[in-house]
Amino acid sequence: MQFPEGSVGHTLMQMRGIWHDSVELFELDGQPLADDTQAGSGTPGLSPFDNLVYLDFDGEELKLTNVHFRGRPACAKTFTGRMKDGLLVFDPLGKGAYENIGMSGGGGILTFNARQLDQGTDVYMEPDFIILTAPGQRIRHTVLYRDGKAVRTLTAKGTRLSPCCKQRHPLDPRGAEGPVHEATFQSNIWQHLVE
Repeated sequence: MQFPEGSVGHTLMQMRGIWHDSVELFELDGQPLADDTQAGSGTPGLSPFDNLVYLDFDGEELKLTNVHFRGRPACAKTFTGRMKDGLLVFDPLGKGAYENIGMSGGGGILTFNARQLDQGTDVYMEPDFIILTAPGQRIRHTVLYRDGKAVRTLTAKGTRLSPCCKQRHPLDPRGAEGPVHEATFQSNIWQHLVE
């Protein structure tokens, strides 16, 4: 499928495959943060740590799975979405959650974040800024907001291990057998907004 250069779809096509992300956490002033459990992270734990990232995109549907394989207990989370009107629209993150979309910052740059600020973003929001820095290299930077306040940052430096992610990588702690992607992740942290 062909997408205009610099569009969301074009950048997602360039990001397909298996990535190894080396991840570090930081206080807002740049001091290293050893653990973000108290900060209210969606997947809390120690820093630094390593992820495998499986990114499947067929031009219309996205499946993205993060798997901790070093520095934290093994954990896999899958996020899904589809293209609509030139944007990536993620499937709901949970009842009461904000609508999360993928938008372009130009060639090789994506932001995954709320379409609009609302009660859901006041509870939790973590915009992802992803930049392809060279062939097979990327940086992903996030800011975690809890209760409307910025509480920590995260930076992942990624190297593509494979352009295809049809099977699990040997580093995957889940083992070689089984599907790459899990069921779409859902959180209940926004549940009180719809009760």
